[in-house]
Amino acid sequence: MANAENHKVCIVSCSVLKRELQKLKAEGKLDAELVFVSKNFHVDYAQLENNLRRVLEHTKKRFSGKIVLVYGDLCLGMEGEMKRLADEYSVTKVDALNCIDCQLGGGGKSLQADPEHNLMFMGPGMIEFFEDMRYNLKQQGMDDAAFEAMFSGIKGAVILDTVGDGEKCIEALKKAGLNLKVLETRKIGTENLLRVVTDAIERA
Repeated sequence: MANAENHKVCIVSCSVLKRELQKLKAEGKLDAELVFVSKNFHVDYAQLENNLRRVLEHTKKRFSGKIVLVYGDLCLGMEGEMKRLADEYSVTKVDALNCIDCQLGGGGKSLQADPEHNLMFMGPGMIEFFEDMRYNLKQQGMDDAAFEAMFSGIKGAVILDTVGDGEKCIEALKKAGLNLKVLETRKIGTENLLRVVTDAIERA
């Protein structure tokens, strides 16, 4: 991990967005230290909150610059829990509903893109998340048919090609076992995410 003294901004993010944020940093578009919290905590609000609290407490102690939280409004529940957590630790949160909203530009754009809530927007990190979820549920005794049934109301998947590997994402989605038809691939890159993060940095 980079020395915190080299940066004026520290980003604490869900690892769903790890590849995109690392790409932005490598390209010199984002000058920040990156701290990631495992995306697999998302299956349990309490577990996610406990781990986020630990990371924020540790980061606050060792980092004196701006701290930006790259999590959506809905990532800890539907009642503004994530915003309250950000306020409690005096950090600035991105203006987005979830990680997919970050990738689409924040401010609720994911709702505009899917008003009927019957699409699955899948970037690289989200596909990995569901692949891990499937494995863990199988370990707990869930069979493939029951896992596929979890997505029975979904029309299909929209691949978000953020880092230039859309074909690999399609193959990974097939291996993940969601049994979702790929409706389209959108080559959106990382600029939407950069705008969302830059806005939060400017407000911090």
